[in-house]
Amino acid sequence: MATLTLRNLVKAYGKTEVLHSINLEVADGEFVVFVGPSGCGKSTTLRMIAGLEEITGGEIMIGDRVVNHLEPKHRDIAMVFQNYAIYPHMSVRKNIGFGLRTSKMAPADKERRIDEVAALLSMTELLDRKPAQLSGGQRQRVAIGRAMVRDPAVFLFDEPLSNLDAQLRTQMRLEIKKLHQRVRNTIVFVTHDQVEAMTMADRIVIMKDGHIQQVGTPAEVFHQPRNIFVAQFIGAPSMNLLDATYADGQIRAAGASVALPLELPAGSALTMGIRPDDLSVAPGPGLFSGTVSVLEPLGTETLVYVDIGGGHEVIAKADGRTPPRLGETVHLHADAANMHLFDTSGEALR
Repeated sequence: MATLTLRNLVKAYGKTEVLHSINLEVADGEFVVFVGPSGCGKSTTLRMIAGLEEITGGEIMIGDRVVNHLEPKHRDIAMVFQNYAIYPHMSVRKNIGFGLRTSKMAPADKERRIDEVAALLSMTELLDRKPAQLSGGQRQRVAIGRAMVRDPAVFLFDEPLSNLDAQLRTQMRLEIKKLHQRVRNTIVFVTHDQVEAMTMADRIVIMKDGHIQQVGTPAEVFHQPRNIFVAQFIGAPSMNLLDATYADGQIRAAGASVALPLELPAGSALTMGIRPDDLSVAPGPGLFSGTVSVLEPLGTETLVYVDIGGGHEVIAKADGRTPPRLGETVHLHADAANMHLFDTSGEALR
């Protein structure tokens, strides 16, 4: 295992810079997930760490070695790809052992190592099968096993679950997380799925347009988003955002007023953010009142879309057993402590 350090990492294609001065420290044994929309630079960053993309500027360190000019095979990394990349004509045993083909280990030690990895992945009984005889999740475990067998300093995962169906993705997320808890390897995992990021990561790196927007624990990026992009990208459904103004110690938005003393000039324009989880349907006067326009039952809870007037619609949550009716007038309640405020540049104020 090893630390991973990115210092002022830059990637350009000709005169077009697509990755802008990326700085990050990944601790030994840490599970870090890069997440962001398509084209944000997360996979490019991963491929640069792996040595599959040339570095335009900056420095990559694995442990105490600068690896900028090292071939991938000399970087002590292992990569798991989206499409498994396993050999269909080889058995599971041979696929896993392929990572040891250039090792100087004795044949008996290689077999022992393959057996150890197969046991960790609960694949011992599948070692003699061919990939065509395996499910999608089992094939992905073979790909992970081939990476593990070499015991690399850093594991790199490039959207490894995106080809699996929803139920299998959930299962594989749990298996990869349990595996990391057992072996504690350093992992960098790329995904566009914020649920994968929230459920698996020790820390999340959120990217947009080649820039890091925020780095933090799942709780930090959810409860303390640094800007509007992070606030909307993390969390499903997205945070409710409303235009607001500040005057006389009051935040005013969509006809509602909330007492929040701030050191801002009167009339300052703001954006108020409230997560649907923090906006509840309850009796009595609340922050907003409006008409239910859409209901989305989710079992234990129901997402309630409410037209609060002035062209504004917000999402709240209600008990799944006794949700309001379509067209009903409801009252929405929120605790001021759970509200988010952003300035005109989109940066968080509190």
